Amino acid sequence: METRSERLFLEPRGDVTIVSFMDKKILDEANIQEIGDELVQLVTKDHRIKLLLNFENVEYLSSAALGKLISLHKRVREQNGELKLCSIRPEIYEVFKITKLNLLFEIYDDEELALKTFKGSG
Repeated sequence: METRSERLFLEPRGDVTIVSFMDKKILDEANIQEIGDELVQLVTKDHRIKLLLNFENVEYLSSAALGKLISLHKRVREQNGELKLCSIRPEIYEVFKITKLNLLFEIYDDEELALKTFKGSG
């Protein structure tokens, strides 16, 4: 069942949860904190350990948001889960490249392609 919060839209697809961001600009510290908390809660409380973060709507992403993604990546790995990213705009992907986070995260061009790469999925 799809669920929506003020910041995130969740769509289960088999055992993978697709997370889409409602905000076009993820810059505000309070919003970033809220998004980070919601994402961590998915892993720790809801035990959703296969996450695909879809950045299709996102036009701007602050460095603080990148920090939350790194923390989330660590949480997911601790649970033996998988975290993948998709549909990142070229100008945002550039930030991932500069910070070498493109080496940490598995990043795919689109949702369907990313979904096929989860273990036991697709």
